[in-house]
Amino acid sequence: MIGYIVRRLGVLLIILLGSSFLLFNLTAISSDPLENLRLSKDENAKFQIAALTRALSLDVPPPLRYFLWLKGVLGYLIGQGTLGLTREGGTVVEQVSQAIPVSIRLVFVATIVAIIMGISLGIISALRQYSRFDYSMTFAAFLMFSLPIFWVAVLLKQFLAIEFNDFLETPKISLTYMVIVSILSGVFWSGVLSLLNKRALITFSLASSLTFGSFLLINYLDWLEKPRLGLIGLAILGSAFAVAITAISVGIEDKRILKASFVAVGVGLASYYPVQFAFKLPYPNIVLLSLAVLTFMVAAAIGWLMGGEDKGPAIRTVTIVSVIFGILTILDRLMQVWPRYVSLSDVNYRPIPTIGESRIWFEPVSFWIRLLDSLTHLILPTLALTLISFAGYIRFSRGTLLEVLNQDYIRTARSKGLTERTVIMRHAFRNTMIPMTTILVVDFAGVIGGAIITERVFGWRGMGTLFNNAITNMDLNLLMGVFLVTGTLAVLANLIADLLYSVMDPRVRVGAGK
Repeated sequence: MIGYIVRRLGVLLIILLGSSFLLFNLTAISSDPLENLRLSKDENAKFQIAALTRALSLDVPPPLRYFLWLKGVLGYLIGQGTLGLTREGGTVVEQVSQAIPVSIRLVFVATIVAIIMGISLGIISALRQYSRFDYSMTFAAFLMFSLPIFWVAVLLKQFLAIEFNDFLETPKISLTYMVIVSILSGVFWSGVLSLLNKRALITFSLASSLTFGSFLLINYLDWLEKPRLGLIGLAILGSAFAVAITAISVGIEDKRILKASFVAVGVGLASYYPVQFAFKLPYPNIVLLSLAVLTFMVAAAIGWLMGGEDKGPAIRTVTIVSVIFGILTILDRLMQVWPRYVSLSDVNYRPIPTIGESRIWFEPVSFWIRLLDSLTHLILPTLALTLISFAGYIRFSRGTLLEVLNQDYIRTARSKGLTERTVIMRHAFRNTMIPMTTILVVDFAGVIGGAIITERVFGWRGMGTLFNNAITNMDLNLLMGVFLVTGTLAVLANLIADLLYSVMDPRVRVGAGK
């Protein structure tokens, strides 16, 4: 294993060096950073040309200049490295270090949501092959896959920002909207949960009625103006997630683990008011980290004590339920500060922004206000990226699962009398994830690369914007800095994907072909 990793790292290093050499020289030959200055009639143009030539070593031929750049990169091995200066005179390291967190914040959430939604809907679509739901998901996937991201982003700006902000001035849901969304909800859930016509009709009626009733309750409570979950909302949602996660993880028939999940929800409800008090303490980052650690410890203890012989599945299930309940608790806290947030003069009752990473505050605000502001700025770009990228996960997971379900070992598992949940989750789903490993790892590595078009439309300054600026301004050092980060992550992602592939599939062994 170690020998294989060392050999692969050596090959990847050669690939990285070769590609960086080609990129550096091709860019240096095809661009002229001094072109604008040569055409300038400014009296100081000659001095500016001399200064820029000296700062960027433009008097050195590109092949030799590459090795000067490489020397600066290798200098990080002894703590004296540099990536050079940008055309504006700033350091490349500073520009890249500022852009990476922005790209992570922008693309990471969208990638996670796209993976979860895409794989989930793809699996359901495969299990409901040739049903109404399957045809609908296939159509939706092809539609989303073909839409240009800039067009989707502009539509989201118009309908989910501008018009939604106008709607929040008098936040009452119209009867027409209630009826349309209720019907769509009924169609969706009847397609997911039912195949038979009679059962589908019952599911459609229940889902439509619950959706319509929820809208009526939202209007009655003025929930859009003063949103909240409270103990009742947390109890309902927590119990629903406890049942759902237990059913998926071990099966609803395992009463011991189901009871442990409900105990975890009960502990969360019992600690509601102490947690609300903790949210108001100083140093909220430390408080949240401490509460997260405590959540994992309590969840592991509940799973261990109540899991019986199945301690591992119990700990896993209870931990997932506890984490989801913790997220709901934080969401409830954000809802509590929502009225205060929208009434601030900097927000002016238009909480969904169309541009920028965060607001510039001209008055002191709390940690929760700043967190809520960051999340509202994430809504539109995250939704745009998710709608485009999750379509690929739907098609790939559906096709892979259908292929796995036709294998002999799946028929053997069913012939032995295993439950359908066990066949799907323990045997089919695990093998479905094997070919998807490469895609998932590469997508996570691409998070740092940013999203050029999305960042430009929504006014974010991440790695995508940095790459675009480097190209348009002919800033070679900045371009190489972006490439160094994204290229290194890309080649490492391929190595990690190969290693994970061998871990998930025992038929594959790294280094077996040496």
